[in-house]
Amino acid sequence: MKRNLLGEPLEPCSHMPLTGFYRDGLCRTDDLDRGRHVVCAQMTDEFLRFSKQQGNDLSTPIHPHFPGVKPGEFWCLCALRWVEAYQAGLAPKIRFAATDQALLQYIDMASLRPYALDIN
Repeated sequence: MKRNLLGEPLEPCSHMPLTGFYRDGLCRTDDLDRGRHVVCAQMTDEFLRFSKQQGNDLSTPIHPHFPGVKPGEFWCLCALRWVEAYQAGLAPKIRFAATDQALLQYIDMASLRPYALDIN
């Protein structure tokens, strides 16, 4: 069973839009997911622009199954993309309950805490 950053069972991130590497609403990973889509983040204009500049346009609709992500919506991000945004001062807030603890392989909990939407 996948665990979140709180050490509890992983909660869904979003079903509207449907997110996750497996498009099941969960930010979970395994050996097939080279991007490690483990971060449940609330999108911002700033982050979406940053991601597009890095070569991953999340906001432009591609087909009916991907209508594009809008500010305020939740989306499963790749661990390293979130860390890049963090280093650039553009990291979006995250839901700890829906973020896989695999993220801790890339960044420490103390650095994550200021970005938590669901803990004090």
